[in-house]
Amino acid sequence: MSWFDGRKIVVPIDFSREADGAIDAALEIAPRGADITVVHVAPDLNVLEPGIVWSEVNDDTRRQNLIASFHERFADPKYKNLKFEILFGDPGHQVAEFAKDLGAGLIVMPSHGRTGLTHLLIGSVAERVVRFAHCPVLVLRS
Repeated sequence: MSWFDGRKIVVPIDFSREADGAIDAALEIAPRGADITVVHVAPDLNVLEPGIVWSEVNDDTRRQNLIASFHERFADPKYKNLKFEILFGDPGHQVAEFAKDLGAGLIVMPSHGRTGLTHLLIGSVAERVVRFAHCPVLVLRS
C-alpha cells in the first residue's frame, strides 16, 4: 500500500516524451491510476490568427482534438483509469490552481531542462508551478 493511496495526483502534460515519463512515475506512486488526473493547458487563442477570425478554430474544437489525441496516445490498458482535463491559459498558474481546486496531494511533472538565455526569456513552467502550488511538486529531470 502506497502513502498516496486515496490521495489525488495531478500530472501536467504537453504531449512530450518527458511528460509520458511523468505519467509513468505517477502510476508508480499510485498504481491504480484512479487518483491521477492528467491535465493539459493549451494557450489562449490569439484573436488575430486567421482561423479565429473566420470562426474555424475555437476552444471547443481544440478541446475535442486534444481529448482525441490523449485517448489515442494513451490507449494502453495501464492508462485506463486516468482522468484527463483540458485547461486554457498560462500553464504555471492554471496547473497550480487546478491542483488546489482538486485538493491534490502531489503534482508530478517533467522539467525540459532549458538553460541560459532560453530559460531566462521563456521561463520554466515547472518553476512557476513550484512557486504557486499549495502541495508538494515532484519535478522529474530530463
